[in-house]
Amino acid sequence: MSDHDFQADLRIAHAMADAARAAIAPYFRTRLDIENKLSAGFDPVTQADRASETAMRELLSRQAPQDAILGEEFGTSAGTGTGTGSGTGPGTGERRWVLDPIDGTRAFIAGLPTWTVLIALEVAGKPLLGVIDQPHIGERFSGWPGGAHYSRADVSQPLAVSTCRALDQAILASTDPYLFDGAERDAFEAVRSATRLCRFGFDAYAYAMLASGGVDLVVESGLQIYDVQALIPVVTGAGGVVTNWRGGDPSAGGQVVAAANRELLEQALERLAPAAL
Repeated sequence: MSDHDFQADLRIAHAMADAARAAIAPYFRTRLDIENKLSAGFDPVTQADRASETAMRELLSRQAPQDAILGEEFGTSAGTGTGTGSGTGPGTGERRWVLDPIDGTRAFIAGLPTWTVLIALEVAGKPLLGVIDQPHIGERFSGWPGGAHYSRADVSQPLAVSTCRALDQAILASTDPYLFDGAERDAFEAVRSATRLCRFGFDAYAYAMLASGGVDLVVESGLQIYDVQALIPVVTGAGGVVTNWRGGDPSAGGQVVAAANRELLEQALERLAPAAL
């Protein structure tokens, strides 16, 4: 992909993030009808989720109609370009936008400002660029091959991960301690107990903080493709690394670990290995 095409795609991603911000704004910290997508358990969705994804899809229909889309709320849409497919996997060379209109809906309905909008462009099955946007705070984190950027109001600066290389000095984050059960719980505890500090409850915002140099390590499980695609370019563009618990490709979701550097990652993987799938 040429620099021209790359910059054009970033402009589209930022335009989608702007559209999602505008669509969500009327709903945050208001009384919303909350639907549960699960018959057992709790997976909430609100009108704000659907409004956000609709706004992004409408923008793509105008600015990139050739590209396929995978969104959490409305599934897969084939673009008008050649080679677009169906299901959850793109064909070789296919361009697909992967959208999570509100990552952290539980935080959203609780009025907590740690939810985000996630936007990724996937090319040939791999996330090329990503945006993590927090509309209420006004923070935006973007990443691409070789770089990552932060913006808020008149602040604009590169992102860079921390220099922490020892697990016993690391700050760990994960969305929820109840993500883990059985062997996964034991493996996570082996990592958590070795770190200096652990914080819970931040969903994708934790990865943005890793790219910013605050958090050093994120360990999670049970992620969907739209939960993880946007995170990878942001973290790696800032100098970090993201893998699954085996040290392989994390782009389809599942068990995910992100670290400020390879040394820290290897220390975490050693403890996660007994539960790696």
